[in-house]
Amino acid sequence: MSGVDASRHLVPIDRLRRSTDPAALGFRDTDEMGCLKGLIGQERAVRSISFGLSVNSKGYNLFVVGNPGSGRTTYVLEELNNRAKEMPAPDDWIYVYNFKNPQEPMAISLPAGMGRDLARDMEELLEDLKVTLSKAFDNSQYEDSKAQLVREFQEQVNDLMEGLKDWASERGFTIKRTPQGFVNLPMVREVNESGESVQREMQQDEFEALGEEEQQRLQRVSEEISQRTLEILRQIREKEKALKDRIRSLESEICRNAIKPHFDELKESYGAYGSCSQWLDDLAEDVVGNFSAFIAAGRDENAEVDFSRYSVNVFVSNDPAQGAPVIRETNPTYYNLVGKVEYESRQGYLYTDFKKIVAGAIHRANGGFLVLEAEELFRHFMSWDALKRVLRTQELTIENLGEQLGFVPVSSLRPSPIPVDLKVVVVGTYWIYYLLNIYDPEFQKIFKIKAHFDSDMPRTLETERLLACFVANFVKKEGGLPFDAEAVAEVVEWSCRLADSQDRMSTQFNKIAEVLVEATAWAKMDGAKLVSRPHVRRAIEEKNFRSNLIEERIRRAFEEGFVRIDTQGYAVGQINGLTVVDMVDHAFGHPVRITANVFMGQEGVVNIEREVRMTGPIHNKGLLTLQSYLGRKYAQDMPISMSARIAFEQTYSGIEGDSASSTELYCLISAIAGVPLRQDVAVTGSVDQFGNIQPIGGVNEKVEGFFRYCKAMGLTGTQGVIIPVQNVKNLMLHHEVLEAVRDGKFHIWAVDHVDQGLEILTGMPAGVPDEEGNYPEGTVHRLAKEKLKQWLERFKAHKVDDNDRGIKEPQEEAPSDQGDPQEPDDPDDDR
Repeated sequence: MSGVDASRHLVPIDRLRRSTDPAALGFRDTDEMGCLKGLIGQERAVRSISFGLSVNSKGYNLFVVGNPGSGRTTYVLEELNNRAKEMPAPDDWIYVYNFKNPQEPMAISLPAGMGRDLARDMEELLEDLKVTLSKAFDNSQYEDSKAQLVREFQEQVNDLMEGLKDWASERGFTIKRTPQGFVNLPMVREVNESGESVQREMQQDEFEALGEEEQQRLQRVSEEISQRTLEILRQIREKEKALKDRIRSLESEICRNAIKPHFDELKESYGAYGSCSQWLDDLAEDVVGNFSAFIAAGRDENAEVDFSRYSVNVFVSNDPAQGAPVIRETNPTYYNLVGKVEYESRQGYLYTDFKKIVAGAIHRANGGFLVLEAEELFRHFMSWDALKRVLRTQELTIENLGEQLGFVPVSSLRPSPIPVDLKVVVVGTYWIYYLLNIYDPEFQKIFKIKAHFDSDMPRTLETERLLACFVANFVKKEGGLPFDAEAVAEVVEWSCRLADSQDRMSTQFNKIAEVLVEATAWAKMDGAKLVSRPHVRRAIEEKNFRSNLIEERIRRAFEEGFVRIDTQGYAVGQINGLTVVDMVDHAFGHPVRITANVFMGQEGVVNIEREVRMTGPIHNKGLLTLQSYLGRKYAQDMPISMSARIAFEQTYSGIEGDSASSTELYCLISAIAGVPLRQDVAVTGSVDQFGNIQPIGGVNEKVEGFFRYCKAMGLTGTQGVIIPVQNVKNLMLHHEVLEAVRDGKFHIWAVDHVDQGLEILTGMPAGVPDEEGNYPEGTVHRLAKEKLKQWLERFKAHKVDDNDRGIKEPQEEAPSDQGDPQEPDDPDDDR
């Protein structure tokens, strides 16, 4: 196995990890750094947010898209607070009693800060009215005026009654008052003992002794008197009603004169705002109509009088010196968003009034900004629908869910709606944003601005220094130790490792912050004054140690021989592939043994895992690509008569991805050609139909995973990993791997074609066909094609022998209508 120079595919040591020059950062420690202003590496998001906040038209709300930990919420809140300080404070909103329709409390807007002033003034007004009205009606002039009116009424009543009695007397009757009412009695004139003519009441027996004609006459006179009596009584009732009206007018006049100075003062302060003037007028009339309650309360402090309807519910109050509100609602339930009408249980009954109307986050953010988390918003019933309705109609009516969803309508308050003018910022993930675009036709109408936070940013000297500023600001804010330049350089390299790139840095600042906190803790344990590079490295190592239990168990199974992975020697039809296990908080790579058996037949390449449905569609696609490659490579002048079985040994869970397709191809060609492959080399990379190697993900974890397996069994100096050449720029390998490569104990090759990988794995030339499609002697492809040709010839000879012996191949029968059994459909068939 000579004539192949594998060293030309070796990746230089300086390409395995891009280092940061501490001197280029321009400081010795972070105490020398200035404050960071703005957001690092998110120009697209910054410009989008700035534009969205500048547009005041309907529907220009913002949906901030990005991964958690990218600083999206922190930046949004900082930017909104900065903008809000420059904006005027919005109006206060109060709810008051509606004297004309108590079931519909009135919403009144007042300049910022005046809502609480009005509520305080109303409390003072109530106390003042109790004293003022008590004094007003304790005045002797009121009592004299009222007595005069009563006397006049009594005189009028007496005159009417005397006139009625005289009129009845002229007709020979007298009117007598009884508990049952007025009774008309006929009179009898007679001479008394003194010889005088007098009248007395006719007795019943005297009336019965009269003739029938006389009785009828007296009956007709009595009826006339009764009619006249009723008329007089009607006149008395009217005069009584007039008396009450005059007394009421007198009291109203006294009351209005007494309260006028107080209400004039209130109207001067608040009457110019909205419907406040009309409400004060209605309130004054209600006070006049219920002045006796104030008098009772003024005379007896313990009197139980309800004055709640004269109070003010300060619904939303804003500070005029604080600018516009910025409200972040972390629990956006329906009621927390749109407000509610609360109820109080009193002796088994539910009671409510306008004072129990509670504002929601939308009310508090009105005139400013509302920040919501999409995940929380969609977790709560009806919250998203309520938010859309408010943004669409630009007004908010408080409606309890029980009224909307109940089967029986329940009488409750119906507060008047409040106009809404605010900017809503929803922070969410990519999945939620795209699902809303697909399934909610109103989404794009009300969220016209998308602010996209990227997961990484370009790595330049400027962005490295900006990240250093972030480190400086963070440790100062947290009260931690300063970082020296080398420690910051290590953080920059860790950021690149998170981004899986040498040329980009991660914007997952929460993960970077975790390393800063933990590195500071290790430095304090060492008693250091500065955080240095070893502290950062230890923080990263300890963080991995806390999460890598599963990784250690898998490696221990390998060390103890339960999992067979060969890291030395050669073998035909066997190779080490690489896979990544992602445990969310920790990802690690480990090798997996891939084997291939080939033999005569016509089944083609069969993946055992696919047959038992352990593979996903992407992996199956990679397998079909292998068949296409073999056909292009070896079946241009002859058919391929071969059956092959490929298996991932000792795997007991699902397999997905095509990153092992090149590995499977190497193994398959080795089995066909009978050429052994190096077992001290692991391979990763997908392959296309032309044999070109394509990039994969998780290259750092895969390289480090195989390195740790080799280290556990002993480094020989020949071991290494073959990766796609496109993945070189993704390498940010562990320092331990770099040391092994530097000492010649481990190697990393980068290839861009299958033939290059074959030469490294076999030590033989892969072979380039001539114009007739023939491969040179001593090449891998020559051996593979010769083997396929031998199998084809043997297959043909075997077929001739069978025909000579009269053995016929079974013929496929056409399907009939008789219910013949058929092959079951392939579950992986795209049809």
